[in-house]
Amino acid sequence: MLITQTLEKLQALHLEGMAQALEEQRHQNDIAPLSFEDRLALLVERQWLWRENRALTSRLRNAQLKINASLEDLDYRPSRGLKRGQIEQLRACPWVKENRNCLITGPTGCGKTFLACALGAHACREGHRTLYYYAPKFFRALETARADGSLLPLLKRLVRAPLVIVDDLGIASVPEKIYREFLEMLDDRQGQGATIITSQFPVNQWHEVIADPTVADAILDRLVHNAYRIELKGESMRKGKTPPSENEN
Repeated sequence: MLITQTLEKLQALHLEGMAQALEEQRHQNDIAPLSFEDRLALLVERQWLWRENRALTSRLRNAQLKINASLEDLDYRPSRGLKRGQIEQLRACPWVKENRNCLITGPTGCGKTFLACALGAHACREGHRTLYYYAPKFFRALETARADGSLLPLLKRLVRAPLVIVDDLGIASVPEKIYREFLEMLDDRQGQGATIITSQFPVNQWHEVIADPTVADAILDRLVHNAYRIELKGESMRKGKTPPSENEN
């Protein structure tokens, strides 16, 4: 009866990991020789792991990454222009902590989306909340929010995220006034969060994508300064024999 009450109280306290571990210990014959402190340490460790895994699951779900991607699955063939050393620099996520940006460019199908999502998933594993947006949907969301009066809450949500991914910048035309909202977001995030931008267009052509030269200058100033830049090369990976996992933008 006592163990049942203890399990119920642990669950009521939302200590499900500890409750599961305690239930398992009851059925382990080799647990008896351990001291009370050792058994308690095992229970605490299980609760900590349970909480960490639950938090990671929540971050990945909220990120809404387009692809289930991993840095371990990247293709480093020389023809791609992807340097292992640069990815290793990004792996520990110091750039997210330092509020730096990462600009990924290259032709369609070269793996930009896969790389952005892999970096986003890794950031989630390192404890950073991440938001992924496909660029056309992102700008439509800004336009809708501007029209219905919910722009301020949306911008605040974007500012609070340690990492924001905008995938495929320039793939669709965007009204000049919406680029101004994009600039406001970047301005608010400066020194507050990191941003990943992917685009089929080289960075030196982004002025042509953003019609207003003044806004373009301001956007590029906030994105390019002190940013990591990855320029992918080669033909579309969708035409080759690369596993489907990385046959994305």
